Amino acid sequence: MSAKTDNLLEKGYWEEVETESKDPLFARVRTGVTNVSKGCVDLVRPSWTKSPGRSKQLHRTAWLDGLRGFAAFLVYWHHHQLWSREAMSQAGDSFENGFGYDGRYFFACLPGVRTFFTGGHFAVTVFFVISGYVLSVKSLGLIHNGEFTKLGDTVASALFRRWPRLHMPLIATTFLYMTSWHAFGIWAVPDPKKNYREELWNWYSEFKQFTFVFRSGGEPWFTYNFHSWSIPVEFRGSIVVYTCLLAFSRCTRNARLGCYCGLIFYFMYIADGWFCALFISGMLLCELDLLAARDELPRFLKRLERFKKFIYYVLFISSIYLGGVPSHSFDLTSLRNSPGWYFLSYLKPQAVFDYKWFYLFWAATFMVACIPRILWLKAFFETKFCQYLGRISFSLYLVHGPVIWTLGDRLYAATGWPREAHALGLHGWVNRFPLPKTGPKGLEFSYLAPHLILLPLTLWLAELVTKLFDEPSNRFCQWLYRKTLAPSTKA
Repeated sequence: MSAKTDNLLEKGYWEEVETESKDPLFARVRTGVTNVSKGCVDLVRPSWTKSPGRSKQLHRTAWLDGLRGFAAFLVYWHHHQLWSREAMSQAGDSFENGFGYDGRYFFACLPGVRTFFTGGHFAVTVFFVISGYVLSVKSLGLIHNGEFTKLGDTVASALFRRWPRLHMPLIATTFLYMTSWHAFGIWAVPDPKKNYREELWNWYSEFKQFTFVFRSGGEPWFTYNFHSWSIPVEFRGSIVVYTCLLAFSRCTRNARLGCYCGLIFYFMYIADGWFCALFISGMLLCELDLLAARDELPRFLKRLERFKKFIYYVLFISSIYLGGVPSHSFDLTSLRNSPGWYFLSYLKPQAVFDYKWFYLFWAATFMVACIPRILWLKAFFETKFCQYLGRISFSLYLVHGPVIWTLGDRLYAATGWPREAHALGLHGWVNRFPLPKTGPKGLEFSYLAPHLILLPLTLWLAELVTKLFDEPSNRFCQWLYRKTLAPSTKA
């Protein structure tokens, strides 16, 4: 016997005894099993449990990804705050009221601080400005270079892919959420139907109306994920962006900038089109950034160059303040009665029904405008934490609601945050593990404790949805568009 195999502990033992590896079929099967196993582990393993690798080179607009991710986290926190405090809101103590409103002075309602508790609406307007910026950056670059044929190809591809890109992850997540009620007998929100067949039909009926871009009536909500109301709005805003890109592509620089400003005025002061104004605002900021990079800004803006640091800090402070606009009611009187908002309330144009969107338009526009010019602020949104949130932001937006309505609802009930609906479906969970409500309102121990479970679970599910549905849907849309092209256009 070879010396290599005299002792099982000899260094060369495995090379000689493992004769099966010489079989090419066995080797291929083993390699396949290994790859599948590794893929499954990578799929379910959160990235924040892995050892950090080499830092990737950030692209020029990486701060936009970080801002989008942080905004998604604000939406998560906002919805948890409001959901767990239903009784508080019904008593008029909502964090969405202004600081000092009706004699109530909550730390969480202080200007600036309130954004971290009820900044969800502010975050949504930031989403829309970012979308206007990102959707137009490539096309505006082609316009500046006079490449109008490529511009047509770019807009055609983007418009073709936009609807499935936005809605495929929503289809997948709401279908699985709805199915889980009947598969596991879960009581959740909304109330499940009598049987799965009825549930499936109701889900389909709601979804087809919810996603029809030209619908002019009906509920704005998709009851299988209330928070997804912004996705059809995102699609409508995208159409506005693509239309403007083509309509203004042959205009001069000043004419194009004037058209942006004219449309913003129209959507804010003449028609109630606040979301369209946000998308156009993103286009305007993108255009100005590209012009600045080419040293082609209008002369009146160049004259302000020496004051830019002061101007951008003023915009930042204004954004933080306006982003905290009280939003518990549509009634302008409640805004007028909020300390610090009396005179500002008279700025609201007649065209805007829900006043908060007017102030949030300016807040979001100012925020996106000033971040790349305030270096420490830009650096924050380029951190690994914000970049990670940016990668999973869309999925985080989609999954945080179902987590609230299933596990979150039960944990809040158990730790001392009951809701009226718990008497019907979760009475056994109410005050099962009551915890002390010590700490300032909004940061009570009994409120924070459930997030030791809820936050990592939500981030993990968001990663999973990103890998299973979000990123594949993007690749699928690109593949599908290439498959539909005529041979002459594929070159």
